[in-house]
This record gives sequence, C-alpha cells and structure tokens, in this order.
Amino acid sequence: VDVRNVAVSPASQALLEQAGVWQALGPAPYQRMCVWEERGTGQLEFTAAQVGRAELGWICEHSEVVCALWTALAAMDNVELRVGEEVEAVAVAEDAVTLTLPSATVVARLLIAADGSRSGVRAALGVPVTEKPTGHHALATVVRLEHGHGGVAWQRFLLDGPLAVLPSREPHLASIVWSQPAQQAERRAGQDAAEFAVELEGCLERRLGGVLTVDRRLVFPVSQMLVDSFNPEPRVLLVGDAARSIHPLAGLGANVGFEDVRELVANVRDVGAGEDLGAAGLWKSFAWQRRARAQMILALMTGLRRVYSEPGPLATLLRNTGVAWLDRSGPLKQQFIREALGLGPLAQGLGPLARGVDAIAHRW
Repeated sequence: VDVRNVAVSPASQALLEQAGVWQALGPAPYQRMCVWEERGTGQLEFTAAQVGRAELGWICEHSEVVCALWTALAAMDNVELRVGEEVEAVAVAEDAVTLTLPSATVVARLLIAADGSRSGVRAALGVPVTEKPTGHHALATVVRLEHGHGGVAWQRFLLDGPLAVLPSREPHLASIVWSQPAQQAERRAGQDAAEFAVELEGCLERRLGGVLTVDRRLVFPVSQMLVDSFNPEPRVLLVGDAARSIHPLAGLGANVGFEDVRELVANVRDVGAGEDLGAAGLWKSFAWQRRARAQMILALMTGLRRVYSEPGPLATLLRNTGVAWLDRSGPLKQQFIREALGLGPLAQGLGPLARGVDAIAHRW
C-alpha cells in the first residue's frame, strides 16, 4: 500500500470518472467517519446513510491516481507532453502568453499552472503568496491492525495534533497521517517498530486493537499557503497546490484542487466557440470565487487546530458541549456532511454564480 493517499469525495469521484480514469483505480470506500479527542467525553460520527449514500468517500493510493492520469494524457492525440523540464520564463503579452522551456518555446492564449506547491510558473511570474505556518510536521506510514478498519475513517484530535487512520482495500491495512510538532514527529519516526506500535495503540485507545506491523515512516513539513490571485495575469491561471496548500487534517487538499478543475471546465464550456480563452476579465470571477473558497477552508483548518489544541478545562467543556450538540443536530449535521463531500451549496453554489457574472462581463 502506498504511504501517500488521496481522499476522494463523491464530487471528485464524478470528475475522475468523467475523465475516464476512475475505472483504473482500486479505491477503498469508507461508510463512516469517527472523530474524537484526547480530553473529550463525546465523539462525532458521520455516516453515509445520514445523507442517503452508500459511502462517504474513497481512499485512493496517490501513485495509482497519478499513474492513471498520466496514462490518460499520453493517450490523447491533441496533448503534447514535455516531462521533467523546468520553467525558465513566462512572458504575458496582450494577445498571447509565452512559456520558455529548455527544449522549446510554447505560445498559447491561456496558461493553466497546475504545477504543485513549488510552482515554477508562479515563481517565474513573481506572484505574491501568503504563508500560513502550522508549526507541524506530518508523519505518514502504513500499519496492520488487529481488528481491521471496518470501512471507517478514524480521526483523533490529540493535544499535539490530529491523528488520522485511513482505510485501504485490505481490511487490516490502514494509512496513518499524524500531524504534530517537528520534534515529536522526528522522535516517533526514530522509534523502533514495536515502540511506535505501542504508542500508536495508546493514542488510538486500542479502538482498532493492536498494531501488528509498521511500515517505513515518512516525515514532511505541513504548510499552508495562499496566492494573492488565482488569475495573476490576464492569460494565466493558478490552480490546485500552485494556488493554495491546505493542512491535511480534513483530507481536503486534492478535493479542492479537483473543484478548481470542475469549475474551470464549466467556465470553458460557457465560452463561445472560437472565442479567446485568455481575454481580459474572462477569469476574474472564477479567480475570486476560488480564492474565497480557499480562504474559508484555510480559516476552518486553522480554527480547528487551535480549538482542539487548547488544553484548559473551560475549552474542553465548550468543545464537548459543541460536539454533542452538532452530533444531535440532524439537518445541520447532514448539511455539514454534504459540504465535506463537495455536494453542498458552499462547495458548488459559488461556481454557477461566478460563471454567470463572467459571461455577462465578457459579453459586455
């Protein structure tokens, strides 16, 4: 099992199916999510049945998703691949944008930069970014569990950071993503397998039984970042991790990137045949609504981390009260789940409005 995983929401699954790659994947569906904390007395439980679905989402191996997408691209006659080349320069003119690579110069009407958190396009254009430090590193590994995961995604908020257990296709194998201070992450990465297993069991309150085996452990810094604009030049768009990086505690990073793609495709379809896809002002509303969505999610991630890292008795009481209320809230809880699945109005409702504004402005 790949140590790196992608949590795929129903909205993202539909996009991958539309792209013709879903059938090449081996996703692990999960029907339930259980969230509890180190000092809490209650827990939140989300189930697919609460929103009339068979599953809340799927966990896919990162390497499988990437391989399937590259394979699909390579099969397209109208796509030219230039792999492994660094971006040397980007020049934006009134009627075109020029991308300079070591082996070629590419001229186009529109440049979409989806080249990751260390985007070469973003750097070449000098696009300002706002860093939002988390103070955390993530420890990732795969473990074999005594009782199995049961198709449940588990998350426990510890005082030093959230710990997630994500199901795989194999009933007794699960991925661990443990966000924590750098010193703690390095300490746990340096433990022998038996020591790490015992500590992990304790942090999970042995809800999944014993941890029988532990794979290699990877540690990487967790940062949050947001660009000043998703449309920094009239003919340039930044999407995915090139535009924002999100804390992995809710598994939203890839899904929000897929949202970018879904909205981008919808915008392109609204543009008339033969029209200039890089025309001035065409992407203004798209850029605004995608950045607003990113700001909302970044604020939510920051707020969750701060709320759950507060150890005081008053904070614990307030958390327990709030968790118990949300768990019994019925319609509000259902709406919360729909938003997390990418099916709610906040996840999808801004797009049509923004596209309408774009269309009116462009025609005007």
